Amino acid sequence: MLLETSSTNNLFALQYLSASTRAGSIRHAGGALEENLSLTPTGGPPGLSRHKITTSSLREHKLHHEPITCLTAYDYATARLVDEAGIEMILVGDSLAQAMLGYENTLSVTMDEMLHHMKAVRRGVKHALLVADMPYGSYQVDPNDGLRNATRFVKEGGAEVVKIEGGEKRVDLIRRIIDAEIPVAGHIGLTPQSVNVMGGYKVQGKDLSGIEQLMRDAVALDRAGVACIVLEGIPREVAAMITAEVGAPTVGIGAGPECDGQVLVFHDILGLTFGPPAKFVRRYGDAAALITNAVQAFRADVKSMQYPSDDESYHLPRETKAGLETVLARKRTMRR
Repeated sequence: MLLETSSTNNLFALQYLSASTRAGSIRHAGGALEENLSLTPTGGPPGLSRHKITTSSLREHKLHHEPITCLTAYDYATARLVDEAGIEMILVGDSLAQAMLGYENTLSVTMDEMLHHMKAVRRGVKHALLVADMPYGSYQVDPNDGLRNATRFVKEGGAEVVKIEGGEKRVDLIRRIIDAEIPVAGHIGLTPQSVNVMGGYKVQGKDLSGIEQLMRDAVALDRAGVACIVLEGIPREVAAMITAEVGAPTVGIGAGPECDGQVLVFHDILGLTFGPPAKFVRRYGDAAALITNAVQAFRADVKSMQYPSDDESYHLPRETKAGLETVLARKRTMRR
């Protein structure tokens, strides 16, 4: 929202705009005229002691059996609120493809799109460990591209960890990225970037061969030195076995309560998705209804001319108003 001045009588307008500014009637913030900040720090839950979360912090959480919390965020406002609420990890997930960009799945989102959202989230995060999802095609084709794109996430986006889907077959790439001083989060089980190979979003590790492969994948990632391992869409019993076997913290999504931590998509927990939720999603609020009601109320107020009110309007200082009335009276006299 910008305040625009007519090109006619520019000097006159600037004089009175200057007078209004000196009177303290407006304040510029982010290109808008605001009396108050639009985003107020929440302060987090009572008794929350904040410190910067690092990859070492995750290991400490696992060692002391302190559950790790993780949520996705895709923009500044969400990231700031999630961070201030005390969440330990924030993931800029490729799920933004569906949640923010309206794609059918995660496969279409690009590096440039991911970096755009990553930079916005970075500006809102102070305490949480910030993880960037490597999008499909950014590391599968060429390991050199994978290393280059991981570096872009750190240098351009401010990421502290990059997340890569896949187990044993990704180990060489993961070691190269770690050798470049970039921490890596592994991701096994239901890996959304493999949806076409899996034949849909299906629970993995339901038979003995599947369990054996997941165990091999988890151990391989752990030995490669990953900071943590996301376990998605696998039976609770298998996730418990993996969590007990590896030294890296496990973060589950649809993998049961025995994982060292849990991650969900921000939009899912607030009902901001447009389809039926997965079995593992617990909704903690109905932001869709809140937003719809607020938008409808705004529309009704504007249509009925109930918004804005006089109290919600800016006013000229008394002296300026008197001067303006004098000028207008002269103009009316000259037109006669």
